[in-house]
Amino acid sequence: MINFIAKGPLNDSEEFSSLQLRSLDNEFNADKTSNLARITVPDRPYADALHNINVQKQHPLVFSHELPFDGSITDQMDSGRCWIFAALNVLRREMMNKYNLEDLELSQSYLFYYDKLERANWFLENILATLNLDIESPDIQGLLNSPIPDGGHWNMFAALVEKYGVVPKHIYPETFHTSNSSAELADLLGSRLREHAMIFRNAHAMGATVEDLRKRKHDVLKEIHRIVSISAKSPPERFTWIFKDKVGKVHEFKDITPLEFYKQHVDFDCTQVVALINDPRREYMRSHQPDYIGNVVGAPRVTFINVPMSIIRQCALKSIEDGCSATFGLDESKLYSKATGIRALDIIDYEAAFDIKSSMSKAERLQYKVGGANHIMSFVGAHVEDGKVIRWKAENSRGSAQDNNGYSTITDEWFEEHVYQLNVKKNYVPKHVLDVLNHDVVSIPYDDYSLRIPY
Repeated sequence: MINFIAKGPLNDSEEFSSLQLRSLDNEFNADKTSNLARITVPDRPYADALHNINVQKQHPLVFSHELPFDGSITDQMDSGRCWIFAALNVLRREMMNKYNLEDLELSQSYLFYYDKLERANWFLENILATLNLDIESPDIQGLLNSPIPDGGHWNMFAALVEKYGVVPKHIYPETFHTSNSSAELADLLGSRLREHAMIFRNAHAMGATVEDLRKRKHDVLKEIHRIVSISAKSPPERFTWIFKDKVGKVHEFKDITPLEFYKQHVDFDCTQVVALINDPRREYMRSHQPDYIGNVVGAPRVTFINVPMSIIRQCALKSIEDGCSATFGLDESKLYSKATGIRALDIIDYEAAFDIKSSMSKAERLQYKVGGANHIMSFVGAHVEDGKVIRWKAENSRGSAQDNNGYSTITDEWFEEHVYQLNVKKNYVPKHVLDVLNHDVVSIPYDDYSLRIPY
């Protein structure tokens, strides 16, 4: 009998010994700082126990450039729809200014509904495109690992809006399953699509052609449609929008479709937004497209231009100075005080308690999967002194109880290290950057950390 040894440690004799543990315990117990830390840290979040009040004092909630807004803060709850929330927050600002509204919220679950249907079709088409790959190949395993995620990018948002339009939230409100889509609904849809992927691949192995399988796809989409329509309810085909503006004047627009609502009442062209990323590992001034990521088959593919942070900073500031919000991708949990909403490199003093200080660069954090965009918010302000940005103001979608009444203060140093993407109107982007879109595109593995789907 031949014994096969699984891959693992180089040397089994290098175990973590009781003698080594005793030595570490003795060293730890003799350290006064460690003893103090284990009194103050265990029963509170790091952000509270190690909050650096001196850093907080350096960043008052004052911004030289700030977009006026009195509307409510949105809340994505237990879902990965930040990309939809942030983008619709940009659109609603334009509408509120246009119609002089006290408040307005556009329906995130409306786009979520169609995204699930489109994403199911997208997944099935990717399965059909990869039938000849081995089941254990990285591409197939990646598709099966996340067949219908909640998260997305701006190109995917634009594809939905251009095809289905938008509606006010009161026309198509939340349900339990849209607000809590990260749990049961995600599991159910994912399980069903994985099973159908197995059925498709097994049938292909038995001789079924792509054309044969595509005929079966309708029945799969019928099943997904039923699940989503029951869980999220069917959206309206036509509706009447009636509202009162700040001076009390009543406006009414009768019997309009969601697409007409978008075209006639939203003064924002979602197709005129460019997605910039900062990935120091890759060549700058090149456009990138991640494999397999998208939602609407036939729509423009998800495309990014890789640029230095100086260009992202320049474009974001131009947008704010012109009174226009812009969405951005960030590493949400890094060095963040939830109580104050401050994101700063020293806002949590890990060094004081744990005697640690990271020396990793942004490129190294991406390479070793320590950092990357995992959330989308929108820039709504900046504080500039002597021509230099000191801090940024961002609108979150976690409700008003989090951050500072729903707004986050981001130091420019944190911006440099932990912001990875910016989705901004093309007119705020230098021409030589936009010209990159006319050149060859670099294909990136869809599971690359810099281009992973934010939630």
